[in-house]
Amino acid sequence: MSDLDQLTQSLARNLKRWRGERGFTLDALAARSGVSRGMIIQIEQARTNPSVGTTVKLADALGVSITTLLDYEQGPHVRLVPPEQAVRMWSTDAGSHTTLLVGTESRGPLELWSWTLMPGDGSPSDPHPEGTTELLHVSAGELTLVVDGQPYAVPAGTSATFEAHVPHEYRNEGAEPVEMTMAVSVPPVR
Repeated sequence: MSDLDQLTQSLARNLKRWRGERGFTLDALAARSGVSRGMIIQIEQARTNPSVGTTVKLADALGVSITTLLDYEQGPHVRLVPPEQAVRMWSTDAGSHTTLLVGTESRGPLELWSWTLMPGDGSPSDPHPEGTTELLHVSAGELTLVVDGQPYAVPAGTSATFEAHVPHEYRNEGAEPVEMTMAVSVPPVR
C-alpha cells in the first residue's frame, strides 16, 4: 500500500470515527465545515484524496487536529514522530512545501508545522474557528505574513503570534527560500 493509499484509508477511518464521536450527521458536518455532504461521503469511503483546505475545514469543524484525522496509530502519551512519518501536506512545482510535524488533542488541537516557501510562492488560509492562535518562527529568509489584509514583514530570527479567525496568508516576496516553524492551537469544540 502506498503512502497516499495509507493516508486516504486513515483519513476515511478517522473522519468516520470522529464524526460518530461528535454525534454529527453527514448534513451536520457539511453545514459546520462548509464541505459538501457528497465530498464527506467520498472521503469516508476512501474514494478521494481531499485538498489540504478541505481537510483543515473538516478538522476545524470536528475540533480535532489534522494530525488526528490523518493518524493511523493512536498511541501512548509520549509520541515520537520520526522525519519519515511527518506528513507533507502542500507543495508547489517551485519547491515550496509544508510538513505537519506533530499534533496533540490536549486542551483542544495543537499542531507543529515545518514550512518552506520558495521565492514568489504563497499559501492563503481561510479563517479558523474563533480562539485559534498561530505562533511562528522564521529561521531563514523573510516571510510576508498577511493577517486580515494587513501585511507584516517577518525576517529570519523573528517570531510572531496572531489570532487566526480571520483570513491570513504566508508569502515569500524575497529572493531566498523562507524556512519557518509554526504552531497552531485550535479551541476544543463546545
